[in-house]
Amino acid sequence: MPRHMKARQIFCLNAISKAGTARFREGYVLTGSPEGAAGILVRSADMREMAFPAELRAIARAGAGVNNIPLERCAEQGIVVFNTPGANANSVKELVIAGLLLASRDIIGGNGWVRANAADPNIAKEGEKAKKAFAGHEIKGRTLGVVGLGAIGVLVANAAIALGMDVYGYDPYLSVKSAWQLSPLVKHAESVEALYAACDFITLHVPATDATRGMLGAGALARMKDGVKVLNFARDVLVDEEAMGAALQSGKAACYVSDFPNPLSAVLKNAIVLPHLGASTEEAEENCAIMAAEELQDYLDNGNIAHSVNYPDLSAGVCETEARVAILHRNVPNMLSQITAFFGSNGLNIENLLNKARGQYAYTLLDISHPMPSDTVERLREIAGVLRVRRVAENI
Repeated sequence: MPRHMKARQIFCLNAISKAGTARFREGYVLTGSPEGAAGILVRSADMREMAFPAELRAIARAGAGVNNIPLERCAEQGIVVFNTPGANANSVKELVIAGLLLASRDIIGGNGWVRANAADPNIAKEGEKAKKAFAGHEIKGRTLGVVGLGAIGVLVANAAIALGMDVYGYDPYLSVKSAWQLSPLVKHAESVEALYAACDFITLHVPATDATRGMLGAGALARMKDGVKVLNFARDVLVDEEAMGAALQSGKAACYVSDFPNPLSAVLKNAIVLPHLGASTEEAEENCAIMAAEELQDYLDNGNIAHSVNYPDLSAGVCETEARVAILHRNVPNMLSQITAFFGSNGLNIENLLNKARGQYAYTLLDISHPMPSDTVERLREIAGVLRVRRVAENI
């Protein structure tokens, strides 16, 4: 029994790698406006003040951070928001390792000296005299503290082990997947304070939340070793940069490497600040675009959710029954019984039902064995707490 596959319009708010948009099946078209679009692909564009058209069903962020998207408003409008965790992890990991080396060896200072003395015919000889000003130390044998052991943190920790570093990791929410991937040589820190006290380098790999905002401030810096080197390739708001500036000025911190430029960080003493290069590789952009496009298409065509940040993940595979209905709703008592009562009262047999909640929101997928009445969507929407209803798939 062949499925009727709907045509879909997709709007790219940023330039999205063709490696991703090429994954859309026939019937998907890229449009130049959000009006009428079923899905939006975005990278860094700020959507927080954007008005969303009624047809919009999903937004896929080609990257991990979603602070440019109004998640709560999207949830209330029944718009599922996806991100692409891990797709750019290797790209960020490699830059973190570069950051470790930049913090250990004054490569930037040495390069600056060479450029400043480029016209000197005796530059090689003079360089032998000057290079002692740019001397550093090896990272082998030094201690690295990795705060946050998600996709990127695990890769950083394992790479540092391979480079001969002593590595401590801290993550109170360590997933089973990350635990399996983490090198057994990574030492477990009982607390972030213990990690701060033990390590020569600290690298942050946690999301920006109310709990982590400003987590590395004056108090945290005071617990660290004198001459500590701090790397932030995670989120700009994790570090209190006024406190960091004071620590760099006093010598408490020897170096700060950040991927988040602003007027303060750009002029801090002994700071190396990059223009948000973490995921700026061709490979990372392709990986994120592919993952975002596939998440978007699977949701629009099959109702499956993977890597959502405002609704629960849920998958029923490809619909093989007469029809499939997707219901986004509040996580409140008696919701399922009202939904199933509707189908029962209309003589519609439910072949498969999946339901999952995430905080105050929930998602229900139902596979139905008979053709549905034309007013199914409208009547289900009348149930208090239902935010959106979709006739996802219908076989003909």
